[in-house]
Amino acid sequence: MFLGVDGGGSKTAFCLIDDAGTVVAEARTASIYYLMSSIDIVAPLLAEGVTQVCERAGIEPAGITYAFFGIPCYGEVSADVATLDALPATVLGHDRYRCGNDMICGWAGSLGGVDGINVVAGTGSISYGENGARQARAGGWGELFGDEGSGYWVAIRGLGAFSRMADGRLPRGPLADLLRRELGLTDDLDAVDVVLNRWKGDRGRIAALSPLISAAAAAGDTACAAILRDAGHELAALVDAQARALGFTTGPVPVSYSGGMFTCEPLLAAFRAALDDRYDLRTPLYAPDLGAAVYAARLAGHHLEGISA
Repeated sequence: MFLGVDGGGSKTAFCLIDDAGTVVAEARTASIYYLMSSIDIVAPLLAEGVTQVCERAGIEPAGITYAFFGIPCYGEVSADVATLDALPATVLGHDRYRCGNDMICGWAGSLGGVDGINVVAGTGSISYGENGARQARAGGWGELFGDEGSGYWVAIRGLGAFSRMADGRLPRGPLADLLRRELGLTDDLDAVDVVLNRWKGDRGRIAALSPLISAAAAAGDTACAAILRDAGHELAALVDAQARALGFTTGPVPVSYSGGMFTCEPLLAAFRAALDDRYDLRTPLYAPDLGAAVYAARLAGHHLEGISA
């Protein structure tokens, strides 16, 4: 049995597969993204998810051959790496696992673990690629000065557009009424109270507004359409950076994507259009949590002939 754990910005997904690549059990918990709270949230959530997935499979954690834990922000705080590396041992009761950044889950799932580049755009954004022995990442600098093209990035720009519409710096488009209804505003300025005071600038709640930007764009809001186009271009820039860092000399380079923002067709179209003929854009093969399980099998030296989701 191989366990994959994908710790995204809004949830943590657990996937257990057998030696044949068949999904045996799955589970979900809250996100283990801890930078806005405390590293202390990680162990209890991992324990909850591992317990659930093992109970559903009818096994004990000792029955897991190997596991891969994809942890958001892993490697971004050097002082935390040793602590994060040690946490799964207390949950599994053994050391047959490895920890890494959750970007690896997206890559392993979308491309099936072959050389190439994967871009993740969910609550945050990041890209990861491999070319033989080379590994590289781009993006993933966090919501305050990075995560371009992510749900948070799109939502923040949408809120900025709303503020300009409210005081006349932009023509009032469909976004204005959509946000007023979503936030329950009596007055446009109440957005400050909702987002900053009541939500305390919560990353996940803000990112959850991104579908409104897509809806407004579909309703003809030109400001929102421009935000989505810019997001696609920013995500494509991650691919260009990766291709240089990984030293791909023959093409086209396999490229794929994962994360909820890519369900937004205008963003995906802009991403696709920004990639030139050096790249082979592929539809994702598997979800990131299944990718993490496939990667766990690979780390254990087990070759999977096929996957059955």
